Amino acid sequence: MLRKIRIAAAVLCFGLITLLFLDFTGTLHAWFGWLAKIQFLPALLSLNVAVVAVLLVLTLLLGRVYCSVICPLGVLQDGISWIAGKRKKNRFRYSRALSWLRYGVLTVFVAALIGGISSIVALLAPYSAYGRIASNLFAPIYQWGNNLLAYVAERFDSYLFYSTDVWVKSISTFAVAAATFIIIAVLAWRNGRTYCNTICPVGTVLGFVSRYAWLRPVIDTTKCNGCGKCARNCKASCIDSKAHEIDYSRCVACMDCLANCKQHAISYAPYRKRANDAATENPETGRRHFLVAAGLLAAGVVEAQEKTVDGGLAAIADKKSPKRHTPIVPPGAGSLRQMAQHCTACQLCVSVCPTQVLRPSHELATFMQPESSYERGYCRPECTKCSNVCPAGAIKPLTVAEKSAVQIGHAVWIKENCIPLTDGVTCGNCARHCPAGAIQMVDSGKGGDLKIPVVNEERCIGCGACENLCPARPFSAIYVEGHEQHRII
Repeated sequence: MLRKIRIAAAVLCFGLITLLFLDFTGTLHAWFGWLAKIQFLPALLSLNVAVVAVLLVLTLLLGRVYCSVICPLGVLQDGISWIAGKRKKNRFRYSRALSWLRYGVLTVFVAALIGGISSIVALLAPYSAYGRIASNLFAPIYQWGNNLLAYVAERFDSYLFYSTDVWVKSISTFAVAAATFIIIAVLAWRNGRTYCNTICPVGTVLGFVSRYAWLRPVIDTTKCNGCGKCARNCKASCIDSKAHEIDYSRCVACMDCLANCKQHAISYAPYRKRANDAATENPETGRRHFLVAAGLLAAGVVEAQEKTVDGGLAAIADKKSPKRHTPIVPPGAGSLRQMAQHCTACQLCVSVCPTQVLRPSHELATFMQPESSYERGYCRPECTKCSNVCPAGAIKPLTVAEKSAVQIGHAVWIKENCIPLTDGVTCGNCARHCPAGAIQMVDSGKGGDLKIPVVNEERCIGCGACENLCPARPFSAIYVEGHEQHRII
């Protein structure tokens, strides 16, 4: 019964979290966005003490149920392992913990967290890894299915569905997501929870805590007949059936051992240390590992529709992104530093951006973190979806009024690309569509009605409407240069 409850809860959480990344309309976040905010690392980086405390207390009470129920990457591994188990049953065996690897990866992770090396943090964080897999691999399949339904519905004069663009936002991020999925899938197919118990830094931290959990799987030696079936079905490889011992730092409380024990020798009950346990456990090692984990955790808390026409003013061609000296990050981020320190590169904001402005960065220092680019759309002043869905506090929630007053960058005019000067025809697209009224058209000095834009940098909010709607190709005659520190106008 406990195993069925755990599986039902895990499937529900996994399905809803996945839908958060697939839902390009952004409507589900109002109902289930909290599932992203209770993920361990986002809660830690946003300094959400209440969520972190609840997760730690939950682990102290029930063991690593976070890993088997709440973490989507953990549930994904369980799914892959379950499929593999259909081909070959009783395929696992006990193995000793690779403590040097677990602690080494955790140390590197916390050092990267404190040092602001976001690319390493993003690569190792389990929630971020799953977010990239969902948004880069699962989302295109979901969107193609949606577009097929939209096509069929249109044939019946129904507009229940509408089509959306399917495109790769970043080749490098797609490659990382694909490589991560392949590695995770191979490890889960062959060895179950290897990733969780040897690489995952969150799993290592929670593993320290779960060693002292109140409720755990306990082996009753008076009932056990030594068949070893529990160990052969333990995807965490943490049951030593010969010694009747369980490594609770690696146990993810999946309850598979309870379901497979025909002698009912394993129960999920309050743990009582046996006399011989004290002799086999090295107290100095356990104390040292616990203190290391506590110190690292404390350090982590402290640092804690594309346009294809342009009115005939220029040849139809794809726009190219200009070389910006300063990247543009969404309103609510506050600054490049705030984004770099708190963002886990989970891609949730990229997935929900309705105008496809946000995309993963290619730069090493901010690798896979979101930045704005305006080839396919612009940042509409009335949209606050990215700030509403960010679980890590990298993008703070904003109201529409607050967003309209945030200057994330300013427009820069490129004389050599401007159509009134290059083609001798009138334009003014940038001024007509500027929501902040920061662009005015003035006499070009060429005679006639030809006018050129002048930017009032004090009023410009950096939304990119001018850059996106400029008919010049491939580079716009006006583009947005980002600000390291956002300003209020």
